Amino acid sequence: MKIDGSVWVVTGAGNGMGRELTLQLLRRGARVAAVDLGGDALAETAALAGAGERLSTHVLDITDRDGVDALPRAVLTAHGAVDGLLNNAGIIQPFVPVAELDDAAIRRVMDVNFSGTLQLTRAFLPLLLERPEAHIANVSSMGGFFPFPGQTIYGASKAAVKLLTEGLYAELLDTHVRVSVIMPGAVNTAITAHSGVAGPAGMGDAEGSKVPMTSADKAARIMLDGIEKNRLHIYVGLDALLMSVAIKVAPRRAVSLVKKAMDKRQQTSPTPTG
Repeated sequence: MKIDGSVWVVTGAGNGMGRELTLQLLRRGARVAAVDLGGDALAETAALAGAGERLSTHVLDITDRDGVDALPRAVLTAHGAVDGLLNNAGIIQPFVPVAELDDAAIRRVMDVNFSGTLQLTRAFLPLLLERPEAHIANVSSMGGFFPFPGQTIYGASKAAVKLLTEGLYAELLDTHVRVSVIMPGAVNTAITAHSGVAGPAGMGDAEGSKVPMTSADKAARIMLDGIEKNRLHIYVGLDALLMSVAIKVAPRRAVSLVKKAMDKRQQTSPTPTG
């Protein structure tokens, strides 16, 4: 998929990977419709971009079905066409076992990560099918193929995104729409803060972390390079690549080692107060 001269919709564009994806798409010559729940965050992205009319901003809760259905029309008004959809928006769950999660937390993770991605894909697919070349890229996660204790529902939502995307790939083989599923490992995006949850020591965000993390700008570069090469699976970070092998070669041992490591981090975490 040639990015230069194309029009992309990017969700979660107000911060983290979504912001970096937006900025790098613009640098590669694309036009971008940046979508996020936070208007202030989108304004910051626009200020950093300085891209004028090549960037439009759209405040949207991707779990709002009516809002999602109205978005394609707004993007067409701003840019005249849509060539690519990058479903990046996502949240993690509180770092607790399934038995301790309440229904609201479970619904929120599934609604944002899976249902939001599905509804946006359905909303834009008719427009993408009309283009001579188009692309759908959905951000799953290393957690979508490798289980992490305390993030089971998050992992389930991202596993659903992975299989949804692979199914779309199969269904669209005879069309001009290419499809990629992106599986990042640990990326410095402050996702715990943006999800409104707290994580154990060494998990989630880079500050104070002992886990090697891929920077947001490098992660976005890997993603866009993979999209331009029409890759089905795009792994982001050495950890994602290694885990993809480990879960196939020695799944029980790999899961056991990760659980022990996470238990150790939780034991060394300071006890929350207030």
